[in-house]
Amino acid sequence: MTNYLVRRILLGGFTMWAISVVCFLIIQLPQVDYVDVYIERIFEDHQQFITEEEAEALREFYGLDQPVYLQYWTWISNLITGNFGYSFDLQLPVKDLIADRLLFTIALTGMTILTTWVLSLPIGVYSALRQHSLGDYTVSFLGFLGLAVPDFLLALVLMFVAFKYFGVSVGGLFSDHYIQGPLPGEAQWMGWSLQRVWNMLTHLWIPAIVLGTHGTAGLIRIMRNNLLDELSKPYVVTAMSKGLAYWKVILKYPVRIALNPLVSGAAYLLPSLVGGSVIVSIVLSLATMGPLLLNALVNQDVYLSSTIILILGILTVVGTLASDILLVIVDPRIRMDRAAG
Repeated sequence: MTNYLVRRILLGGFTMWAISVVCFLIIQLPQVDYVDVYIERIFEDHQQFITEEEAEALREFYGLDQPVYLQYWTWISNLITGNFGYSFDLQLPVKDLIADRLLFTIALTGMTILTTWVLSLPIGVYSALRQHSLGDYTVSFLGFLGLAVPDFLLALVLMFVAFKYFGVSVGGLFSDHYIQGPLPGEAQWMGWSLQRVWNMLTHLWIPAIVLGTHGTAGLIRIMRNNLLDELSKPYVVTAMSKGLAYWKVILKYPVRIALNPLVSGAAYLLPSLVGGSVIVSIVLSLATMGPLLLNALVNQDVYLSSTIILILGILTVVGTLASDILLVIVDPRIRMDRAAG
């Protein structure tokens, strides 16, 4: 197990470096850069022209006049020392921009993952054990509906229903009086108080449901089909014939094995939620990294967009390693050292 972890960590480091190179090169593919976007914006907003000399001075100021490999070296060398660079568009350090939104992103994705797994696993088990029943057909219908309805459309419907029939605005992660921080007189630590945390949790459930609907529907189908395959195998029939308790047999053996594909696919759940929440975050006015990434890509904000994409790659690598370790816990038949040898 130790040898496997060491080899995977080293391979993960190389993979993250390769991701950084690829994402930086992809961002450089368009024929325009941030200065071109800035010039067009100045003309549209203020009807002002920028001369060629001024444009070249801006490129020199931002380092965009250098070859791509020198720009990459500047970015990656600073990244190693903890300096993520400077956002061209927002005129703020990338570290500060990401730190402001990373906590909200983690809270939202954590709530979404918790909602997805808590709902999908028991419903999937029930659907498999009650195959072709009314409950199974109902769950299947709702699952296909959840897969078919776009997340942003569901968000718009929930916002309309909540505002029209309950008079509640569900946009954002905080009430208006908690956006800037805790209220005066509340015990706080690093800009947070228990009241502000509770206020955020009361706003998280709608975006968690919206983002988790598609994943929950998919995991229900996967769990149902995997468990149906396991229930028909001889070891389950043998355990039943020996008089073992029904639920003990189901939960201890076939359910654990049916979890394998779900655990192995969990590596891509976190980055997919971060990247896939862009439109939903815009619709619900959520201060997460999704809209920040979209804005950085549109404006050719190289250092900001590269850093966020690299974070998504790191989440994928770390998630893959975590899912492999969880597979050993769920299914003891897997031996990492033997697989790595």
